[in-house]
Amino acid sequence: MSENNEHVMVHEDKWEKQNEEEGFTLWFTGLSGSGKSAVADRVGLRLEEGYGHKAERLDGDIVRQHLTADLGFTKEDRNTNIKRVSFLAELLSRNGVSVLASFISPYRERRQKTREQVTNFIEVFVKCPIDVCAERDVKGLYEKARRGEIENFTGISDPYEEPENPEILLETHEEEIDESVQKVIDYLDDNGYL
Repeated sequence: MSENNEHVMVHEDKWEKQNEEEGFTLWFTGLSGSGKSAVADRVGLRLEEGYGHKAERLDGDIVRQHLTADLGFTKEDRNTNIKRVSFLAELLSRNGVSVLASFISPYRERRQKTREQVTNFIEVFVKCPIDVCAERDVKGLYEKARRGEIENFTGISDPYEEPENPEILLETHEEEIDESVQKVIDYLDDNGYL
């Protein structure tokens, strides 16, 4: 066997082993200010530090700055944003990465398409009353939306369709952040992801 063929065989064996180890995608959905990013950030740290997982955070604000800056907030643009992120989450999760995606993702139909596309999709509904979200809003977006200064603002001038059967329900207005994080970790542990 030539040296090149040996290299190809080793490379193929390594590739197959990497692809046997599938990751998962925790898809945090909820209103702006519900606590999606805060919980996802802490879960990501726990996965990396406590369990040795390769974890990648996909956050709505950051993705919109770099990957989907060309999109607005119409229903069509929001769906395109989530479609692009879903593709990225699938690439990562099928290659053994634990993905923590935090996006408002307000439409059930688009979340269902993401569920069908992404390896080991786990929907995490970060439920919080809109008034509490508005109180937490340091940017003043809810107030601007209520004054009509921001169009297509989820929960004010654009709908948020709550998940009907999420794998995990977090009620961040009633739970401390550590309780919410532990609920996610417990779900992952109970379902063989850890």
